[in-house]
Amino acid sequence: MINSSNTMNIKCGRPAKGCEKLSKERLLETARQLLLANSYANLTLDMVAKEAKVSLRTLYNLFDGKEGLFRALVKCDTDALENILSDCDNCTDTLSHFGCVYLKNVTQPEIIRLRAVLLAEAPRFPELVTEFYGHGPANTLRLLAEFFRRKQSEGVIAAELDATFLADQYLSLLRGERYYRLQLGLELTPAPETIKLWASEAAELFLKGCIIR
Repeated sequence: MINSSNTMNIKCGRPAKGCEKLSKERLLETARQLLLANSYANLTLDMVAKEAKVSLRTLYNLFDGKEGLFRALVKCDTDALENILSDCDNCTDTLSHFGCVYLKNVTQPEIIRLRAVLLAEAPRFPELVTEFYGHGPANTLRLLAEFFRRKQSEGVIAAELDATFLADQYLSLLRGERYYRLQLGLELTPAPETIKLWASEAAELFLKGCIIR
């Protein structure tokens, strides 16, 4: 049941555009924390509404249900990557920047825990894993493949190499064995300067194998 007092507050006025964005980000962060604490099966929109101090109607208007909320959670992590790859001059700098943002995201303890939650939920909610992969890793792979195709058409990247294969290999190189150690708790979350060096070295090594000089 929708809390009437919250609904009345929502109707008092429409927030400015910048505030709307911040409010949505706050809702997503609240949902992320609750998902980690309760699992997808136990998470309800009532819990998110109560914690974020908004009405259920607001959540349904924004996300159209729990699945839509989860989809938005996954998608928000790939939007920044798309902006990086769509505006580039130097291939090495672009891939290094992409790598920094990507690694900063996937090495966060909360993201690693979220992936662990998804693996645990997979047998009960196979559609959840499909949703996560489609809007998360698969979307990142697609963005990278499109970037490599553009660079191939510009004569920067060797055209005989499959763009999706290149994207897959670059992501694998970025993560490397270090990422698995992070997943297992055998290594501490890397500092920003470590991530920057990690991404830069991966980009330079990768491009040595496929760039046309």
